[in-house]
Amino acid sequence: MGRLSGLDHMIRKIEQLTAIRAIRSALVNIIPVLIIGAFALILQTLPLTAYQDWLLTPVGGIFLQLFGTVYYATFGVLSVYMTISISRSYIRLKVDRDTSVFGAVCSSLLSFFILSGAYLPGFGVDSLGPKSMFLAIITGLGASAIFRRIYILYRKRKHDIFTMGADQEFNRSLSVFIPLALTTTVFAVFNYAIISIAHVDSFRAGINSFFNWIFSFGSAGFGKGFLFVLLSSVLWMFGIHGSDTLEGVMETYFVPGLATNAQAVAGGNAPTAILTKEFFDCFVLMGGCGATICLLIAILLFSKNKPRRNLGFAAAFPMLFNINEMMVFGLPVIFNPIMLIPFITVPLVCYTFAYIAISTGIVPMITSAVAWTTPVILGGFRATGSMAGSLLQIFNIIIGVAIYYPFVKMLDRQSESRLQREYDTFMEYFRSNERELGVIHITELGNSFGEFAKELCAAIKGDMEQGINIGYQPQYDYDGNCIGAEALLRWKHPIHGFLYPPLVIKLAEEGGFLPELEKSVLRHVLEERNAVLEKYGEGIKLSFNVTGTTVVQPDFLQYCRMLDKQYNLRDMNMCLEVTEQATLSFDDDTLGSLRMLKDMGFILAIDDFSMGQTSVHYLKDNLFGMIKLDGSLVQGLFVHSNSREIISSIVGLAGTLNLVVLAEYVETEQQREALHEIGCDNYQGYLYSPAVVL
Repeated sequence: MGRLSGLDHMIRKIEQLTAIRAIRSALVNIIPVLIIGAFALILQTLPLTAYQDWLLTPVGGIFLQLFGTVYYATFGVLSVYMTISISRSYIRLKVDRDTSVFGAVCSSLLSFFILSGAYLPGFGVDSLGPKSMFLAIITGLGASAIFRRIYILYRKRKHDIFTMGADQEFNRSLSVFIPLALTTTVFAVFNYAIISIAHVDSFRAGINSFFNWIFSFGSAGFGKGFLFVLLSSVLWMFGIHGSDTLEGVMETYFVPGLATNAQAVAGGNAPTAILTKEFFDCFVLMGGCGATICLLIAILLFSKNKPRRNLGFAAAFPMLFNINEMMVFGLPVIFNPIMLIPFITVPLVCYTFAYIAISTGIVPMITSAVAWTTPVILGGFRATGSMAGSLLQIFNIIIGVAIYYPFVKMLDRQSESRLQREYDTFMEYFRSNERELGVIHITELGNSFGEFAKELCAAIKGDMEQGINIGYQPQYDYDGNCIGAEALLRWKHPIHGFLYPPLVIKLAEEGGFLPELEKSVLRHVLEERNAVLEKYGEGIKLSFNVTGTTVVQPDFLQYCRMLDKQYNLRDMNMCLEVTEQATLSFDDDTLGSLRMLKDMGFILAIDDFSMGQTSVHYLKDNLFGMIKLDGSLVQGLFVHSNSREIISSIVGLAGTLNLVVLAEYVETEQQREALHEIGCDNYQGYLYSPAVVL
C-alpha cells in the first residue's frame, strides 16, 4: 500500500505540472479534428479491393479527392492545430489576464515553422502532420513560456508602444511586437546552433538523422527489430510520431524483407526474412502504436469510467483500421505516466512472441504485402496466407489486454481520486456561496467551478433515473405519534455518492430538466408508498416537494392525471409541498392549476413559510391545508428574539384559517418544548430521525 500511495502521489505531482495539464487540455481540444481526419483516412484507404477499384473510377475519384482534401486539412496539418491549442491552453492555465494569447500563439507558430524547416525549398505539408507533434509540443510550451515572461516584464516597465491617433486595438497589437520578436529570435538562434553542430537542414531533420545513426550498427536481426519497437514506443510517449521519425530505418532495414521473401518463393526456395514492414504492422502495431487495440479492449471490458468508455467507443472504428490518434491523443496516452509501462511493454512482448512463432515455423513467413490499414485477424491471414497468422494476432491481443488491464484499473482509481478532490473543492465553494449562487447560473461561470458544474449537470441528466434515491424523514406530533413522512430527493453519483440536494435541484433547474426530475421523484414515491406505510404506519400522510415553477406547468398536471388513473390519488393521502424556487404568480391559470391538483386528492402545503408578503399571499384563496415553518425560524428560536414572536403569529394565523403547522429542523428537545409552548405540535427533524433510504 505504501508503494502504491507513493506512486499515486508521484503521478499526481506529475499531472499537476502546468506543462502536462496544458498538453492534455490541448489534446482534448483537437479531438474533433482527429475524428474528422480519422474517418476521412478510413474512407480513403479502406482495404477492400472492389472499393479501391471504385475509387479509381471517374465518380469514385471525386470522393477520393474529397477524402484526401479533408485528410490533409486535418491530419495533414495536425501539428499546426496542436501548436495553437497548446499555446492557448498554457496561457489560460497561467491565468494571466494581461498576457496576450494572440501574441503567445503567434510566437509558438513562428517558432514551430522555424524548427520544422519551413524556410527550406522542399518544405511541404507532409512536415506539418503527426510526425511533427513533438515540435508542436516544444514550441507550444517553450515559445509561450518565453513570450509570457518577456511580455510581463515588458509591460511592468511600461514600454508599451503607443501611436498617437491610432485606435486601442492597434496599440495593443504593437505592444506584442517586441516580445514576439525576441521569442522568435531565441528559437531561430537555437535552430541555427543545431544546424551548425549536426550539419543538417533543420532541427527536425537533426532528430531524424540522429535516430537513423543509432540503427546504422549491426544486422537486421532480432535485436535491431527490438530496438526499433522500443524507440518507436518511447518516442510516441513524448509526442514524437515514432513510426514516421524512424521511417528511414524501416525503409532501409525492414521493407526489403518482403521482396527478399517473394524472390525466394518465386525461385522455389523457402523465405528467410522474418522482419518485414508487414511483420510490424500486423503483429506488433495492432490498432496502431503501442498495440493500442489491446488498450481499447481493456477499456471497453474493464473500465468503469464513463468518459473513458465513451472515448473507447468513439475510437473503436478507426482503431479497427490501425488509426489510433484519437486514443493516443484523447485518453491521452502521451505524457501519461500510468500508460508509460504498458504502452512500451505490450509492443515488445508482441514483437518477441511473433518473432519466436515465425522463426520456429509455428507461423509461416510473411510473403504477401498488406496495407497497414487492414484490420486485425484479416491482416495476419493475408500476410502469412495462413490462419496461423490470425491466431498469432489473437494470442498477442489476449496477452496485451492482460498487461493493459491493471493499468486501466489504475487509471480509473486515479480519475476517481482526482474527481473526488475536484468535487470536494467545488462543494466547499458552493456551500460557502450558496446564497449568492442561487441567483446566477453556476454552469455558466467562466472558471473551473463552472466546468465542473457542467459535468455534474450532464451526469445527473444522463443517468437521472439510475441515480434517483428517495429518503423518507418521518414527522411526529408532540405525543410521539408518527403522523407522516416527507420524501426527500437523494441523487447518488457513481463516484461522489449522494450529492447535496440543493445542488441537484439547482443543476436540474439550470439544465432545463427539473420538471422531469420532479415527476420521476413523484413516481418513485408512489411506487415505494406501501414500503413507507409498512415502516411508519398505515395512516400516515406522505409528502413530496415540487418547485413553484413545475407545479403549474401543463405537463405536470397531465402527468398527475395519468398517475391518478393508475393509483387513484384521492385514496393515497398524499401531500404536495410547494417550494419557493420561484415565486408563484397568482393569476387565473396558476390558481386553476392548484385547484386541479387539490381536486385530484392532493393536500397542498406551503414549504418554508414565513411572515413575508409572498408567503401570506398564498393563504388568501383557501387552497393550502398545511404550513411548514421556515427552518431558519426554528433554528433561530434561541438565537434571535423575534423568531418566537414570528412563529407565534404564524400559529395563530393558521389556527384562524384551520391550517396544520409543522416545524422542520427540530433537532433538540429544547426546541420541541419551546415550539409546544407556542402552540406548534407537529415536528420533523434529526431529534426523531434523519431521512432514511429504504
